[in-house]
Amino acid sequence: MNSFPRRSSMLASLVVLACITQAVGQGTYTSRWIQDKPFYKPTGNEATLIGMIKVAGQVPPNKIIDMTADPTCVKLNLNPKPQTELILLNEGGLQNAFIYIKKGAALDNYQFEIPTSEVVLQHLNCRYSPHVLGIQKLQRLLVVNKDPTQHNTHPVPKNNPEWNQSQPSEAEPMEKTFARPEMFIPFKDNQHPWEKAYISVLEHPFFAVSNEFGSYQIPGLPPGTYTIVVWHEALGEQEIEITLVPGESRNLDFFYQGEKTYVTPKP
Repeated sequence: MNSFPRRSSMLASLVVLACITQAVGQGTYTSRWIQDKPFYKPTGNEATLIGMIKVAGQVPPNKIIDMTADPTCVKLNLNPKPQTELILLNEGGLQNAFIYIKKGAALDNYQFEIPTSEVVLQHLNCRYSPHVLGIQKLQRLLVVNKDPTQHNTHPVPKNNPEWNQSQPSEAEPMEKTFARPEMFIPFKDNQHPWEKAYISVLEHPFFAVSNEFGSYQIPGLPPGTYTIVVWHEALGEQEIEITLVPGESRNLDFFYQGEKTYVTPKP
């Protein structure tokens, strides 16, 4: 019996597998090759997640920033002793915590439209504003310099290309996108080393950042079971699994215990 056709078929399969493996390594292989997921279409029975991020107990004080290397930055900050934004509290409510859906059946079974609106990251008063934000994969990011001084924007991702670009005062916004999901990409400013921000890139729109009072809201969730994560750069990460029923508005609060959960952020 001639085994040549079988060997040829096996060889062809190996070649295809090798090509796929190479494409994955180069970041050119998309999930559409494996499974053409349908886009999620709202049904009107989606759930909403709302809550507070709170801190009990003492937390370390924010550090004083020396901005004298750029006199313009000194003038822009009315506080003669500007401080870092590591831990911002308002009556126990924690600002700049990132809350997101880590996994769930809806994420496995659907893909989600890329928003046409852009996400804006500003250099404002020689700070990044906002300090923490989220964006969907391939959604446009606009980096804007609002200050009368030159700034530098330098993200340090692991799964996306790194870039490092300076931006004079009144320059046009920089437009960027991220092709791969990646959590908590550090942004720095090489000209103003105290400027820091974190951007998370997700495949879905189910994320939020706690506001100045510590509250957040994630609407439009398809009913189902999810793993919910809250992350803070200094206080660490927590996660919980919950099940949402159609049309539900679920309150979900997270609590940190101050210095007991404090971690030193990476430089």
